[in-house]
Amino acid sequence: MSQIAAESYHRRAEGRRRRTDPSPSDAGPAVAYPGPSGSHTAAAAAALFPSAALEPLASFRAVADAVVAHAAQYGVLPIESSLAGAVAETHDLLYDRALSIVAETVQPIVHCLAGLGSLEQVRVVRSHPAAFDQCRQVLGDVTLIPAATTADAARLVAQHDDPYEAALASRAAAELYSLPVLLDDVGDRAAFTRFVAIAAHTSLAATEARTTLSFVTDHRPGALHAAITPFATAGIDLQRLVSRPLPHTPFRYRFDAVIAGHPLEPTVRDALRSVRAVTRELRVLGIYDAHEEESP
Repeated sequence: MSQIAAESYHRRAEGRRRRTDPSPSDAGPAVAYPGPSGSHTAAAAAALFPSAALEPLASFRAVADAVVAHAAQYGVLPIESSLAGAVAETHDLLYDRALSIVAETVQPIVHCLAGLGSLEQVRVVRSHPAAFDQCRQVLGDVTLIPAATTADAARLVAQHDDPYEAALASRAAAELYSLPVLLDDVGDRAAFTRFVAIAAHTSLAATEARTTLSFVTDHRPGALHAAITPFATAGIDLQRLVSRPLPHTPFRYRFDAVIAGHPLEPTVRDALRSVRAVTRELRVLGIYDAHEEESP
């Protein structure tokens, strides 16, 4: 591991083990994900770990805490939507806890509107806020009530047994909770979500590697430009850059970035050393194989 990756690794997770692949072992709870069965994240977890035992938990935070406590070997969380952008909570959990990304998958997201009444009766729609963002055109003049996941929304609509309520959820969730589909594929346009597998260890086995990192700059003109210039100089593709507020420091931000390449590659290693020299803090948050995105 490069000096930068190793320093970040030891600071964030003293004593956690490094593994070479994201395959769950046969012992103990394997893979946690937020929400009940039928959620898009459940489908992503099955795609990433097709032979693993999957365990639904109540929230993103619960998944992260389970992985940190070794109650789950891996967790699966959404991190980026092709329509709504970065999933802030996942970014913050990776920064706040001793966690690393070890794998990713990109999944198509297809929402349906499901409920027990007719389409004309719908006055309230429940779903995850990201689903609301992806399906604005179909919602019209209705009351929107957020849910922890799209599958939770379907469960609540089924429990309430109210013909005036509907859920934006996957067809799998609608079928799971015996909700008739009122409208299928109601997204404003084709949508994809990137999901990541998180672990309490860092994987080094990636061959077509991406590296996720987080850095904090000084609060001065040109600081961000100076921090990302080493990537351009080295010809390294800076694939994503997300700003997130720093806790307890109003209007100060950190930057989460994804670059193409592995920290053990000399070009990437040297670029990261240059970034460290012009930033206040640099952490490596994961090394993993890139998943080829489908074109919407």
